Amino acid sequence: MNSPQPVAGPPPAAAHDPSAYVRVVHLTKRFGDFTAVDDVSLDIRRGEIFCLLGGSGSGKTTLLRMLAGFEKPTSGSIWIDGVDMSTIPPYERPVNMMFQSYALFPHMSVEKNVAFGLEQEGRGREEIRRQVAEILEIVRMGGLGARKPHQLSGGQRQRVALARALVKRPKLLLLDEPLAALDRKLREHTQFELLNIQQRLGVTFIVVTHDQEEAMTLGTRLGVMNHGRIVQIGTPSDIYESPATRFVADFIGSVNLFEGRVRGAGAGAGPLQIECDDLGCTVRAGQAPRALVNGTVWTAIRPEKINISREAPQESGGQNAVAGTVREIAYMGDVSIYLVQIDSGRTLRVTLPNTERGGERPIAREERVWLSWHDSSPVVLSE
Repeated sequence: MNSPQPVAGPPPAAAHDPSAYVRVVHLTKRFGDFTAVDDVSLDIRRGEIFCLLGGSGSGKTTLLRMLAGFEKPTSGSIWIDGVDMSTIPPYERPVNMMFQSYALFPHMSVEKNVAFGLEQEGRGREEIRRQVAEILEIVRMGGLGARKPHQLSGGQRQRVALARALVKRPKLLLLDEPLAALDRKLREHTQFELLNIQQRLGVTFIVVTHDQEEAMTLGTRLGVMNHGRIVQIGTPSDIYESPATRFVADFIGSVNLFEGRVRGAGAGAGPLQIECDDLGCTVRAGQAPRALVNGTVWTAIRPEKINISREAPQESGGQNAVAGTVREIAYMGDVSIYLVQIDSGRTLRVTLPNTERGGERPIAREERVWLSWHDSSPVVLSE
């Protein structure tokens, strides 16, 4: 089978990252009156793991299926390594896809499952044997080639499916909820295995997931999708620490969100002063666009950035500090979660690491406490 030859690059009107390996240009997919993917443009670098993260119906799987060639775009284009994929059928694309169900052939051994794609291409027997043995060693299934899928654990079946997807050395591997069928502990372990395999082979991965922790662990960068659009792209720390919208702040991790009005800022580039009636105090935010002054905004404060104490913080001046009553406590092992009803009636979520055994008497339910946070903790959002 002849591989598609590179052609002239995509139109210069679409600004892009010159190092991009995969380019999605103004991609749209409609099913009747419903728009599943809405004018998405995206650049992905060679050798990175890019995670598409979003809730059900956000369009992430449809986008993945268009990359694979299983769905035809309504408009827009897809480029992989300089080649326009618009007219190239799925079986000729330098792409492989690993499905959530793994889709292993139950009547075939592990080796036969992995070899299937190579046999369909008419590769020589010795070449197939060598490549299958090599990839099974990489995924740590080298001694289990004769087993059938029903004789394997969930994690082992996942590794066989990964080996089958990688054995042909695709330029791009698409993974649709690859770890969803595994239990939590195995899923966490397999995430790091997947990272090691990807780094060893250097294949570009695009992973679709609704699991935030999975995306944060695997992704070099994340694209957060909502209603068919990518609303923010960035590294895991960018997305978590500097969400661009209320949706992103609320979707990624836990957050306390409060509406307020900016009344003014300090001298020069000083902090903004945000009056939040629901919070019952003035929020002092160290980093926020000046254009937000005198406008309605939302402040987002992550639970782990809030301090909890029995004593009122010194020199707070009524800013970045509120009193409340602990209503619920959940001990999670590494952290404890406190739900604190503040005097305005709203409830704040606070998480504290359990770093010591014993020590000071822990804060109890129905105890009065003070919550406070640093100027750098609030993220100020205008939409």
